[in-house]
Amino acid sequence: MTDGVLTSEQILTTAEEVLRRFGPAKTTVVDVARALSVSHGSVYRHFPSKAALREAVTQRWLDQAQGPLTTIVNEQGPAVARLHNWLAVLFAAKRKKALDDPELFATYMVLVSEASDVIERHVGELVGQIERIIADGVRRREFDVVETGAAARAVFDAMVRFHNPVHAAEWSEPGIEEAFDAVWSLVLSGLARR
Repeated sequence: MTDGVLTSEQILTTAEEVLRRFGPAKTTVVDVARALSVSHGSVYRHFPSKAALREAVTQRWLDQAQGPLTTIVNEQGPAVARLHNWLAVLFAAKRKKALDDPELFATYMVLVSEASDVIERHVGELVGQIERIIADGVRRREFDVVETGAAARAVFDAMVRFHNPVHAAEWSEPGIEEAFDAVWSLVLSGLARR
């Protein structure tokens, strides 16, 4: 399956395909190597263990949502609009993954539960992005917040229903967009300058 040099990216792409097919309980490094038509030693040269490979797959999945969010953080313009857009894009990205590829999403749910360090870093990055937007809103006098880090974590936690995969079954329910808007309104009223 490989042309020339085997790359980590090829391994991760193939690992996703194998995980989708067999699930996390039955997928082995040998299965991934077989799908690549290489020896399992070739895979181990890139990922020293099955756990390392699974963590890399999880990290890759989480990173796919980061690009559009980083773009929003770096945009100019009102912080209120950027924060709303950031939260909506995060929700849309998570919901799309859950609804478009339920087999792989179920696999990721298992992998995420195993990769606590990866998840902790990911959550830290997300909260950090929210904090940057809030701090900008304070500078622009849109938000009235004393401690931007605590406010960012509170926003992240308040919107948990719309980004935490444990709530994925709710994301296709009627009225979910209205529920998002209702929580957003509460969040905004807590941040807004009085």
